[in-house]
Amino acid sequence: MSGRTYRVTVRGMFDGLSDAQRAELLGKASEHDVLHAAFTSEGHLSYDLAARPFFTFRFLDVRPDEDDRDPVAELDAAAARAERAARAWLDERGYGYRDLRASAEDLAEMALGSRGRREARRTG
Repeated sequence: MSGRTYRVTVRGMFDGLSDAQRAELLGKASEHDVLHAAFTSEGHLSYDLAARPFFTFRFLDVRPDEDDRDPVAELDAAAARAERAARAWLDERGYGYRDLRASAEDLAEMALGSRGRREARRTG
């Protein structure tokens, strides 16, 4: 089965963490080190809470390839799915956060460069 693969990054900031939550995150920091960051279907969280309150989730989103797809809408949909997944993960654990923003890239278009991607979206 062929399909489209999107690489999605969701960035945000921890906010209002309790001392216990902060200690829990610091205790798991080695699992979430940026050096181990990877794009995965379930999402990979990385942060360096000792240095700054920011975090990044990395998602890999694979979807069936459809001829009539709108490339911009597909990127927006992939970003929205990843942002919902990041929110769910944070909410499930009770971690406060703010300023979530997601960006998605179609791996099929990455080799095109920015000018080629713009042209592909305009004519796609």
